[in-house]
Amino acid sequence: MTEAKNNVVLEKSLDFALRIVKLCHYLNETKREYVLSKELLVSGTSIGKHVKAAVGAENRDVFVSEFGVARRRALETEYWLLVLFHGEILSETEYRSIEADRLELVKMISSIISSSRGSRN
Repeated sequence: MTEAKNNVVLEKSLDFALRIVKLCHYLNETKREYVLSKELLVSGTSIGKHVKAAVGAENRDVFVSEFGVARRRALETEYWLLVLFHGEILSETEYRSIEADRLELVKMISSIISSSRGSRN
């Protein structure tokens, strides 16, 4: 946990993964929704997995690649959240709250990718 405290994107991705876990638990227990919540669980928690892999990368190419995968997982997560929202499984308040966190994470990841690619030249 100490490493996450010293790295904002790692901390935010861990916090987001924990929110996703709680949301999926809520969807399972309260809404009896199992299929979409499993997709959301996989994509939403794998963002942090790839951020963690990027932080520990052995070179810049792997670093950028792992952050690229993290961004793609964040976009996939957006899709599942939209399906749950438009399918009236998530309320607008629930959707907007977690979507704001997801969007903040995407902006951070995209900025890291851009600056890492820029520093390569």
